[in-house]
Amino acid sequence: MRKIVLSLFVLFSITFSNGQTIEQDSLEYSLATPYDAILTHLKYLQPDDFHPEISSKALNKEGRNGKDLKDLSLKLKQIFDGSAIFIDLNEIPRETNYKDTVINKARFTPSNKYPDIYVEKYGKKWLYSIKTVSKIESLHKEVYPFGTDKLLEMLPPTSGSFKMFGLWGWQLLGILILVIVCFVLHKVFTLIFEKIIIQVLFRMGYQKLADEVVIPVAKPISFLVIFPLLILFVPILQLPINMSHYVILSLRAIWPIFAIVFFYRLVDIFSMYLAKLADKTESTLDDQLVPLLRKVLKTFVVIVGGLFILDNLDFDITGLIAGLSIGGLAFALAAQDTIKNFFGSLMIFVDRPFQVGDWITSGDLDGTVEEVGFRSTRIRTFANSVMSIPNGVITNQLINNHGLRVYRRFMTNIAVNYDTPPAVIETFVAGLKEIVETHPKTRKDYFEIHFNGMGVSSLDILFYIFFKVPTWSEELKARHEILIDIIKLADKLGVNFAFPTQTLHVETFPEKKGNSPEYTKSSPELKKKLEEFFKKDAKA
Repeated sequence: MRKIVLSLFVLFSITFSNGQTIEQDSLEYSLATPYDAILTHLKYLQPDDFHPEISSKALNKEGRNGKDLKDLSLKLKQIFDGSAIFIDLNEIPRETNYKDTVINKARFTPSNKYPDIYVEKYGKKWLYSIKTVSKIESLHKEVYPFGTDKLLEMLPPTSGSFKMFGLWGWQLLGILILVIVCFVLHKVFTLIFEKIIIQVLFRMGYQKLADEVVIPVAKPISFLVIFPLLILFVPILQLPINMSHYVILSLRAIWPIFAIVFFYRLVDIFSMYLAKLADKTESTLDDQLVPLLRKVLKTFVVIVGGLFILDNLDFDITGLIAGLSIGGLAFALAAQDTIKNFFGSLMIFVDRPFQVGDWITSGDLDGTVEEVGFRSTRIRTFANSVMSIPNGVITNQLINNHGLRVYRRFMTNIAVNYDTPPAVIETFVAGLKEIVETHPKTRKDYFEIHFNGMGVSSLDILFYIFFKVPTWSEELKARHEILIDIIKLADKLGVNFAFPTQTLHVETFPEKKGNSPEYTKSSPELKKKLEEFFKKDAKA
């Protein structure tokens, strides 16, 4: 910095528009332009050219004595150095009558980071404004908090018996002490996490949490504590501005990275907790929501962390966010279907029209829900293929959720021959009702079994019942058991099932019997056969 300033000082040789050169103890300075005022302030606070009484001439004294102004001048430079603000002299205007076109005032602000620090024209001189001088103390405490400003007063910038690599001896010693302290703190924090906390987690039965989450996050947590300490104490070393600028910016940019890693892992811990809560609920949508929520939170952590990194690198994130807002509007218009599907997924999680594992029918789609994503829902069809339907589409369609049924209906017509006697039909119907009432997985409070119609080639018995089973497989198994019992009952009672036939009736001959079966027409005998059937079935 000193070499840059001196070269610029020699190159432009301080020519003043008012034709005056001010001398004090053979030292020259000028306050004719914003450039001259800032150069005077910074030049005479360099370690090899330390004259705070000259530097303080660039401040509006406004009733302050010389000693106060010298202290304030030094603190103002320390604010720039501690905030890693590098003032490029080439960008400072050199016009005597310079005006800021935005506010239309004779004013120049060296850094946008501190809008209250600016030089202003007073008569023929450019000076740091009265407002700037009044703000120096408070800004200095912000840059050097927790009493570090007092420590700074104990380290004069020109002290040190020797120089190496452009640094005074005490600065090299300070760097060594910081490195040792940070190394020790890192070991201590890592030991605490890897030994004490992990042992506690092991004893509580959270070995998986310790192995997969806590151990990988132990080192980032230690750095999360160490880097703020470095950011706090490095400015005290008063490194050369060209070095301090990059060191402090690097520390500020690296620190959020460890914060991102820490909160990224913290999301995993939070997700594991939510997963345990989801396991306790009957809904399977909770299980599907946890990984989606984990992805959203991790994305949020990365985005916010990235913005912090850019902010610490002195990027104007306000303009970036504004640009993203405008770009986001354009993106939203271009990606209407994607956004529609996203809100469709939210509606699925809020309204819960179905959950993972449910059998649904929606339009031409029929199958079991396998996964609900932010864009689409995956459904396994009964042909074992997987179909993905956009959530924006499925939420606007009629959804028939078979998985939410309390009972599963089964209806069929049992057709028997026309020559079946009424008493046999009555007994057969009573037997069918008994089958339903004794089966463990049928609905007992409502079913319909009646002689219901006379078809073209059969007498039809309506068999309308409900199964109380959770899955289709169990429903099929219950149907199988019911139908087998019906066939056994028909065989026991001698009931023949009808099918479309054509029968030619011929007069029977005395020596030959007809084809029609001989039915037991006695009601007591039929009732006895029915009791024997269910008694036998109960023993089986």
